[in-house]
Amino acid sequence: MSKMSAKELREVRRRKIGMVFQHFGLLPTRTVMDNVTFGLEIKGASSSERKKAGEEALELVGLQGQGKKMTSELSGGMQQRVGLARALATKQELLLMDEPFSALDPLIRRDMQNLFLKIQGEVQRTVVFVTHDLDEALMLGHRVAIMKDGEIVQLGTPEEILREPATDYVERFVEDVDYAKVRTAESVMVSVKEVAYLNEGPTVVLRRMRQLGQSHMFVVDDERRLQGIVEVEEVARLAERNERELRAAVDDGTPKVERSTYLREILPHFVERDAPVPVCDQNNRLEGVIVRGALIAGLTTTTEQNGEGPEPFEGDEGRREGAVLRGSEAGQETDGGR
Repeated sequence: MSKMSAKELREVRRRKIGMVFQHFGLLPTRTVMDNVTFGLEIKGASSSERKKAGEEALELVGLQGQGKKMTSELSGGMQQRVGLARALATKQELLLMDEPFSALDPLIRRDMQNLFLKIQGEVQRTVVFVTHDLDEALMLGHRVAIMKDGEIVQLGTPEEILREPATDYVERFVEDVDYAKVRTAESVMVSVKEVAYLNEGPTVVLRRMRQLGQSHMFVVDDERRLQGIVEVEEVARLAERNERELRAAVDDGTPKVERSTYLREILPHFVERDAPVPVCDQNNRLEGVIVRGALIAGLTTTTEQNGEGPEPFEGDEGRREGAVLRGSEAGQETDGGR
């Protein structure tokens, strides 16, 4: 791009780059739908094309049915959703977001961050997101660039930034990070080497639990889809009664999370119960488990855990795959020096 002429750069900007600004930049004399489709109108798209793309974009940001309203009728958070929908409607390759959530109150800001992650998972768009909030950068970014005095001092994944700060400046920058907001289940989960199968009998499962010294064991079907969890005491009662089915001991209400779930959302599960928390994929297949010790370590240290955990659940380094990719090449930038 550095070799392009000014005319060529303007063409790239117009056709390939969408933008979301801090202060919305909406047109007050136009409806929500007209604001969302403004870029398509400039491109010369037909009215039917604009309507279809506008409705799809509004649905993505949770504003379906709001197209006929004026922007002045919307709250600040809803207006920012309109700005995001406008950028999405043009389906451009690159999306630039300049501190888009900084003007919002904390609750709405968190909602918008979660919405951003959801949308990015669906549209897989390359995003460059500028922010002064390190927690926000680590939460939203696949790769993070930390800048000082206009220069990049470190570029890496959120885990790399936290575990291996490149300079004293970066180390000071990350020392007060709230790990509960930026680390995910994947960073603290360990594999489950032993499970019970739903078609096994209580006596068989009880024998294995006692051999392993396990107080709990997850129960799966033949395709490793989670069915629940059993406690050794309940399994022992079934075995004493010579029951042949394990199902009566299975607690199918155990909470479960995904790899991308943030630690702050997992913490309440350990307040409510002592059992480990299973990590499942979108098909409910058991991928790993989070134990209390690993969770606490993940909240208090900058080094990635090796996945050992307490005796009932042995770690497996092979389960680690690094940070979760949130887009095709989703980028994030935070300038702490401005």
